[in-house]
Amino acid sequence: MPRPRNALPTYLLHKKSGQARVRWEGRDYLLGPYGSDESRIRYGELIAKFASGVPVDPAANRGANSTKPVADDLGISVAELLLAFKRHAESYYSKDGKPTAEVDCFNSAMRPVRELFSMLPAKDFSPLHLKAVQQKFVDAGWSRKFCNASANRIRRVWKWAVGNGLVPVSTLHALQVVPPLKAGHTTAPDYKPREAVSDQHLEAVRPFLVLKRGHRRELHRDLFDLLQLTGARPSELLNLTMADIDTTGEIWLADLINHKNAHRGLKRKLYFGPQAQLILRRCPESGPLFPIKGVVFSRRLKRACESAKIPAFVPYCLRHTAITRTRDDLGIEHAQAQSGHTHPDMTAKYTRKMDKLAIEAAKAG
Repeated sequence: MPRPRNALPTYLLHKKSGQARVRWEGRDYLLGPYGSDESRIRYGELIAKFASGVPVDPAANRGANSTKPVADDLGISVAELLLAFKRHAESYYSKDGKPTAEVDCFNSAMRPVRELFSMLPAKDFSPLHLKAVQQKFVDAGWSRKFCNASANRIRRVWKWAVGNGLVPVSTLHALQVVPPLKAGHTTAPDYKPREAVSDQHLEAVRPFLVLKRGHRRELHRDLFDLLQLTGARPSELLNLTMADIDTTGEIWLADLINHKNAHRGLKRKLYFGPQAQLILRRCPESGPLFPIKGVVFSRRLKRACESAKIPAFVPYCLRHTAITRTRDDLGIEHAQAQSGHTHPDMTAKYTRKMDKLAIEAAKAG
């Protein structure tokens, strides 16, 4: 498979001289002894310029003839900073003693920083270096939105470093001038936003969530149905047990302790009506309601969509579908209460009625 047109060059060995080299636009740049700290720093300098379109001085190909010393008093290196932040993230971004998905997102964002600039002093990490990292995100095929989110995570690493006295605040201020990738001005793809799934597609995919071999519980189909009935986030149901649910009233209630916005001091409740209660009665009395991982359910749903020959959708779309139904049938206040949104503006986008009204207006014209 050919390398993407804008892919950044890798750190290579120039066998004849024993030096490190990098090749860009048909020209080899020698960096110094292969594997040395100096060559790694020099590689980072050139990559930052290549990615940002900054001209490289032909005389800068200094290689083994360089007499520039590698200073020993430049403070913490990028590699050391990333390792320190990783330890912080694993304890800070955790629930019930387990790292959250945010830790994985930080690890993905930090990986190209480590690959390109591990030996660079952290205080010298500049906008050019961040632009080079952005290009690595694009080369990896990430969506534009995820590229921008990952760049913000890198800034958060340096913000944490400033707060802990590891780098000067001027380094962070400089990184903040790097603009996000804009639609139409980057090769990073923009994926279609999540939408409610049509009733026809829901009915088409549902039979394929049943296991071929008999089983006392159809976990995937039950989870599929319960997400539509409650408007819950997948993680909210996967972390729930029967002990968390108050079954004394006509409508069952779960007052969630660990949820997406718990760290903001917000409350989140799930309500289970008659149809949802029928599903819950099949769940075990101890342990998770659904002893499966979110990624497993997501893969199962994707395969079911392929079997049904419909466009694939993710589990979160089932929440979107439930809120959209409530918004259109009962109004925005009911939908806001069901979704747990803090502001009605967040709920306003969950509707199909606007399309119907636009079609009616077009017919009237």
